[in-house]
Amino acid sequence: MLRASLASLAVLVGSSCYAPKGVFIPVDAYGATAPGEYVIGPGDTLQVRVFQQEAMSARVRVRGDGKVSLPLVNDWVVAGKMPTQVASELQVRLKEFINTPVVTVSLEEMRPLNVSVVGEVVRPGVVVLEPGAGVVHAIAAAGGLTDFAHKDGIFVIRKPSPTVKPVRIRFTWEDLTNGDPASVKFLLLPQDVVVAE
Repeated sequence: MLRASLASLAVLVGSSCYAPKGVFIPVDAYGATAPGEYVIGPGDTLQVRVFQQEAMSARVRVRGDGKVSLPLVNDWVVAGKMPTQVASELQVRLKEFINTPVVTVSLEEMRPLNVSVVGEVVRPGVVVLEPGAGVVHAIAAAGGLTDFAHKDGIFVIRKPSPTVKPVRIRFTWEDLTNGDPASVKFLLLPQDVVVAE
């Protein structure tokens, strides 16, 4: 009888403790939490200026296929590149039409930050956030955590590039709400998935 009661108590205590499942990286060990120079993506609006060539300058929106259409260049892939890189490539491409072209590319309007929030949140789904938002912003936009959420089981699943395997980055609610530097500096990127277990 006593042995059965102790076994029941052990099961009850064990079930109330949460142990994260699967392979993950703690946010403080993840490394590059804040992106460097902005990377262009579909939905961004760019201002392309060619010095003293107004007819070749344009305000363009990056299409879903990652391309823009520009005078003399036609369709051209810009998604996944930085504005300075796009300007350098465009200068090279315009050399056959203009002597020493000088090109500047600036980001005029950022694409919305679409992030999926799933698991133990009030309203799971895709949320639209301001650029520079973090994990707390995404959870708040999804209505907050449910009563069943494990406060140590908050993850961001990120696929850095099409050829790289996704990484699972772990956060705790305590660190997120107490201003832990690694958690606060971590900025969400388009296509990230926030999971509350």
